[in-house]
Amino acid sequence: MSSATRGTIFLEKARVLSHLAHDGAQFVLRLAAPKCAAQAAPGSFVHLTCDAAIPMRRPLSIMRAAATAGWIELLYKVSGPGLAALAARRKGEEVSVLGPIGQPFSAHAERPRTLLLGGGVGIPPMVFLAERLSAARAARWKPLVLMGSEVPFPFRARPSTMIVAGIPAGSLACMPLLEEWGVPSRLASGADFPGCFPGFVTELAEVWLGSLTQAQLAEVEIFSCGPTAMLKASAQLAQRFGVPCQVSLEEFMACAVGGCAGCTVAVRTADGPAMKRVCVDGPVFDAYAVF
Repeated sequence: MSSATRGTIFLEKARVLSHLAHDGAQFVLRLAAPKCAAQAAPGSFVHLTCDAAIPMRRPLSIMRAAATAGWIELLYKVSGPGLAALAARRKGEEVSVLGPIGQPFSAHAERPRTLLLGGGVGIPPMVFLAERLSAARAARWKPLVLMGSEVPFPFRARPSTMIVAGIPAGSLACMPLLEEWGVPSRLASGADFPGCFPGFVTELAEVWLGSLTQAQLAEVEIFSCGPTAMLKASAQLAQRFGVPCQVSLEEFMACAVGGCAGCTVAVRTADGPAMKRVCVDGPVFDAYAVF
């Protein structure tokens, strides 16, 4: 473990509180992990053991964290034998969790119109960030969450009751949990799901951004997590409209705590090009520095 992360990453035997299956081989796992829950921030992740017979841990983004209750929630899609083994874990079982890991998203008060873009398994950090922004009652945050998926969403979508100017009239599907928090959301998909915008989530974002005035754009900041192609499109969108953008990268990881340097990416810095570790230098980076 790198010296910069000592004292902030914890190893816990986390107990499974609930494990809910959704369409598309997707699961929402809630774990009792009080140390991790107390320190987690939107964009951070955990490195967990899926099964005793599988030594390599898997990195999963944190979707929610309740510091007082001491639990964290993870959303994942089964891909490979590791996550297939994790999907078999039942309530009451223990899972070894290392976390929270990584540099989180950082919203800036001078840009309260936060546009949160989540694609597929990139949805969890956006839910986490939306929850934190909605809970900051003293601030004047105006978050809008746009999510995209080509498989059924891991929640039961319903028509939104919140009006969002600049969103096509037929695009009404939303995530109910976000509406409970007072955060407007809209869904995008090429799979012809009812109420969803027919296209990529970045295309829906482009429509919304194009409806704003220059004064409104000056208050916008984009936060994006999802497949690399989506992150690149988010960066291009941000550049086109002249707004800042933060992206959360995904890379294969071995140790996930900065020791092996197996997850490095090229990043532009003030001192020139540099190789940064996605696990501890990221996973959140300035989009302009990466793409």
